[in-house]
Order: sequence, then structure tokens, then C-alpha cells
Amino acid sequence: MQTWSSVAVPRVPGSPRPLRLHDTATGQRRPTAPGRVARMYVCGITPYDATHLGHAATYLAFDLVYRLWLDAGHEVHYVQNVTDIDDPLLERAERDSDDWVVLALRETALFREDMEALRVLPPRDFVGAVETIPEIVEAVEKLLASGAAYRVDDPEYPDVYFDRSFTGRFGYESNYDEDTMRTLFPERGGDPDRPGKRDPLDALLWRVERPGEPAWDTSLGRGRPGWHIECSAIALNRLGLGFDVQGGGSDLVFPHHEFSAAHAEALAGEHPFARHYVHAGMIGLDGEKMSKSKGNLVFVSRLRADGVDPSAIRLALFAGHYRTDRTWTDDLLAQAQARLARWREAASAPSGPAAEATIDRLRDHLADDLDTPKALLAVDAWADETLRYGGRDETAPALVRSAVDSLLGVVL
Repeated sequence: MQTWSSVAVPRVPGSPRPLRLHDTATGQRRPTAPGRVARMYVCGITPYDATHLGHAATYLAFDLVYRLWLDAGHEVHYVQNVTDIDDPLLERAERDSDDWVVLALRETALFREDMEALRVLPPRDFVGAVETIPEIVEAVEKLLASGAAYRVDDPEYPDVYFDRSFTGRFGYESNYDEDTMRTLFPERGGDPDRPGKRDPLDALLWRVERPGEPAWDTSLGRGRPGWHIECSAIALNRLGLGFDVQGGGSDLVFPHHEFSAAHAEALAGEHPFARHYVHAGMIGLDGEKMSKSKGNLVFVSRLRADGVDPSAIRLALFAGHYRTDRTWTDDLLAQAQARLARWREAASAPSGPAAEATIDRLRDHLADDLDTPKALLAVDAWADETLRYGGRDETAPALVRSAVDSLLGVVL
């Protein structure tokens, strides 16, 4: 699958900082410790609607991870999937009398446009589930052979499920108790009441063809893959086990990331799937959770069509910490636009106060679990001093402009 175009990331003088991130599995803020190549997998979209600000906030958070690793001198191998076959996509296509393939292609293309406009650094591997069905089938066959998977006793639809007890570690990534898991599982795509399952929380690996549904001829029979196994297969085959960061929105903690890890660890016979599990908070609108079901989504493409500068969108979303659930409002956007204008005015000055201390603070805050609110305040302080009092350092405006571009992805 084609990814989007990248942008040049300036090198910034000074000393990079090692990145520390909150790990959902341990509940601790720990250093990331990549080798020469930092490896990251971030779960992508199910392309049945346009990119909304919840998507944007997630991908912007991991864009910062990418940028900080680059700043530290690492090469970055970033992988992102596209779930271009799944129930929500098929349901939307049926509702709108659309072809599911056309719908997926159209929304994926719009997603690429939005990411490029937001200056999100692209993944090296941008991979659709459909194109990896042979890999997924191979993985499911291995799980069946090892006893980690089983077919339900249903002569008509002998679907394949994962036995969640197989690794003995199920639950370590989310740390959710049984009641929480049982509550979230059906809300997030699970089917606890499917007859024939060994455990209500066992997850679907392969769905046997139903009338009117797309299906592929494979050694497992005609059918299509479950959701979680696609990320396990894609990540293992491109990054290997024990990569540095598995990322996504907080709504993916369970069941998606829990099962992705369990599937992969069952396949590899080793632990852990990823060294950090990192999750971004949800974005609401005017105090209410933003969701497709409520119809209160704010789309990136709509903001762009209205002439909103993508750098202002970045700053608005960076005004809150990436792990917090937060609200999008007109005031938030207006504040970001005013901040962007102030920064640009200061960065256009012929001189300003020395930039080195500001760049140090910017790096310090971002390296501390992506503390963007404090990072923005550090640049605010330099801009305010420049506009009020000026400065004698003729190199300072260009240095700040370069650092803000490199580390925050914001164009001044």
C-alpha cells in the first residue's frame, strides 16, 4: 500500500535527550532504549470515514516519538496498518450502498492527504490487511498447530478462535480485571456469546465465509481474518518480536492490543511483543466524547477546507498532554492560531534572545513522556521576550524556527 510523502526534518544543534514514555503494561514512565534502528508499530485506521481529530491526535503523538528518535540519531522503522477488511467497513458500505473496496480506497487516500498536510512523518511500511492475508493465514495455521487456536464446533461456520489462556500471560498489557474485560469486549468488536467458544473472551482469528460477505480462498477455507491477528502478523513480519513501541489510542488497550500481543507471543514462543505499550487519550467535542455513533466528529479535511493552517491544528492538539482525554473547542483552535501567529512574528524578527536554553527546555519537556504543554510554554517564553524586548542574537530566530520544525513539526 502506498504511503504519503515525507518532509525534511532539520538537524538541531545541541544535545538530544533520551526519550521516556509511559508504558501501559507496567504503569511506569520508562526510557525507550532503541538500538541503531528504533522500531515502532502504530495501529492504523479502519477506512470507513474521514480522518477525525481523535485519529489526528494519536498519529501526531507518535509523530513526536519518531521526531525525537531522529533527533537522538536513530534510524526509525515505523510500521502502520490499514484495516481494509472488517465489520465496520462492510456495515458502512452496506448502509451507504457503496462498494466496500471503493470506500476503503477512497478513505485511505483521504487519510494519506490529511497526514501529509499535518506533516506527519510517514511509516516505512504502510500495510493493508487485505494484502497480508497470506501472512495472516500462515499465522493462524501455526496457532492451530500449536494448540493456541481452535475451531468452534459448528458444521456451518467453523470459525477459528484464539485460546486466551494459551500463553499464561493474558491481561499483562492492559492490566484490566476480568469484569472490565467482559464489559469492554463486546463494546469493542468482541463476540462473547458466540456458541462453541471455550471462553467468552476468546478472540476471532478467521471468519468462515457468510452469504454476501467478501471472502478469500485459503488453506483455512474461504473466509476473512479477524482484527487482532492482522497487527500481530504485520508487526512480527516487519519488525520482529520485542520492538520498541506499540502505539495507538487508549480505546485499543483492550481487546486489540492485548490480543495482538498474545497472538504474537504465542506464535513466537517469547515475551514481550513490544517493549513499550503507549496509548493516546481520546478527543471530545465541547465536553462530549467524539464518536462516529454520536455524529459529533470534527474532520481534519473539513478544517483544511475551511482554511485552517495544519500547524495550528498541531498546536491545538499539543496544548493538552497526549495521554489525557481532552476536548476540542473553537476557543482551543483560536488560541492555537494566535500562538502560531505570535511564534511566527517572533521567528521573523531580525534577532532575539539566545535560543540555546529554549531548545534545551523544548527537548527536556518532549523527552519527558511528550510533555507538549510545557514544551509550548518554553517557546511561548522565547517568543514573548523577543516581541517585548528584542535581543542581540541574530541566529536565534532561525534556530528556534528549525527546532520547532524538527521537534514539533510546526512551520514558522
